[in-house]
Amino acid sequence: MGNRLLVLVRHGESEWNKKNLFTGWRDVGLTEKGIAEARAAGRRLKAEGLSFDVVFTSALVRAQHSLDLILEEMGQSNLTIVRDKALNERDYGDLAGLNKDDARKKWGDEQVKLWRRSYDVAPPGGESLKDTAARVLPYYAKEILPRVLGGDNVLVAAHGNSLRALVMALEKLSPSEIVGREIATGVPMIYRLNADSSVAEKKELAA
Repeated sequence: MGNRLLVLVRHGESEWNKKNLFTGWRDVGLTEKGIAEARAAGRRLKAEGLSFDVVFTSALVRAQHSLDLILEEMGQSNLTIVRDKALNERDYGDLAGLNKDDARKKWGDEQVKLWRRSYDVAPPGGESLKDTAARVLPYYAKEILPRVLGGDNVLVAAHGNSLRALVMALEKLSPSEIVGREIATGVPMIYRLNADSSVAEKKELAA
């Protein structure tokens, strides 16, 4: 893929993903499946012949543990890891810890769908995707993008919505396009950027 390499990967399945709970900023661990997904991501990246100069992750343990497993599989456990809450999952506020089906019973299908899938409607006490992008994208522009444009190979291990915000910016997607975009657990997305930070190539390493 050449220089200016940026790889995004969502953490492996978490305990609360498995239980169909809203997670957000709650700190929960990986399931056995999630551990296997993270290890498989590392093996696929290694098979692509990739290595990294710097890695970024969130302040949440499910992303950090996934990153550690990926790097272990790649034989790159000695890298500097930058952890920052700017890359945390979207804050689901009052929905955090609730079963998604129970939330639908309480507030109705349409309201929960609006909170989950609209761009700028936040759940009570939480963040919309727009709010999430408002913290993720400045951090990307200040801390991550300069490393990529400087020639470093960069890996970001984060969450469905923080990565959705990055994908929206990278692929120049509209609010309506990004809300329908799913980010699969443990599937690396490889981007090679042009000098102007636009995307030259994209490749997904699905199982």
